[in-house]
Amino acid sequence: MKTEHQTDTPMVEIRNVHKRFGDLEVLKGIDLTVNRGKIVSIIGPSGSGKSTLLRSVNHLEVIDQGEILLDGVQVNRPDMNGLAFERHINHIRQNMGMVFQHFNLFPHLSTIDNVTLGPRKLKGMDKKIARELGMELLDRVGLAEKAEVFPNHLSGGQKQRVAIARALAMQPKVMLFDEATSALDPELVEEVNRVMRGLAEEHMTMLIVTHEMTFARDVSDWTMFMDGGVVVEECAPEKLFSNPDQERTCNFLRKHLGDNH
Repeated sequence: MKTEHQTDTPMVEIRNVHKRFGDLEVLKGIDLTVNRGKIVSIIGPSGSGKSTLLRSVNHLEVIDQGEILLDGVQVNRPDMNGLAFERHINHIRQNMGMVFQHFNLFPHLSTIDNVTLGPRKLKGMDKKIARELGMELLDRVGLAEKAEVFPNHLSGGQKQRVAIARALAMQPKVMLFDEATSALDPELVEEVNRVMRGLAEEHMTMLIVTHEMTFARDVSDWTMFMDGGVVVEECAPEKLFSNPDQERTCNFLRKHLGDNH
């Protein structure tokens, strides 16, 4: 008998997802499967629905139709409301680490306290154990020496690496990255990408919305190109970036990578 955590269960399943903002249909029946230990990148022009899709995965956006599942458990539960749904979605979010474009660190907390707040408050982790975990994660992202520093004394790249450590502190099943480097100066992008590459090497399941085409090509197991709220094309990155089937994909890549993509 299968269990919801059996290893052949996809980590994330998105089935026929639709989302509207008023009269504007932003997602028009999206399907995507992310298997455990795999990295899937979503690329496409601004306004194509990429970030809305990612935010829908952990219910920051409420979809109008379709299903989203995490490790076999349905995220959106139209049959559930009130306190029961709040508990359900909080449990779901504890298993998803989300890294946003604009860091979202608490300015009044030190780096280490930003990282350990979630495990202590949401998981009831002992303060000493949480600090040990937090220091281990800060060391992993190259910021152990900044443990007692406050966010206003960190660069953008350092803030984003703290945000990644904070998400990892919840020991999630999947990491969601929403344009994690787009607010950074170009020279700071690589330090964040380096951390994400490290996670890829450790086979962390990741769903990445990015405008970094080279990064998406290098780290992804699967790449999805969205435009106008639909999936135009999806395949292995070596195929998508070297020989895409769709003219819309070709035009997008030509614009972002030049004629020799």
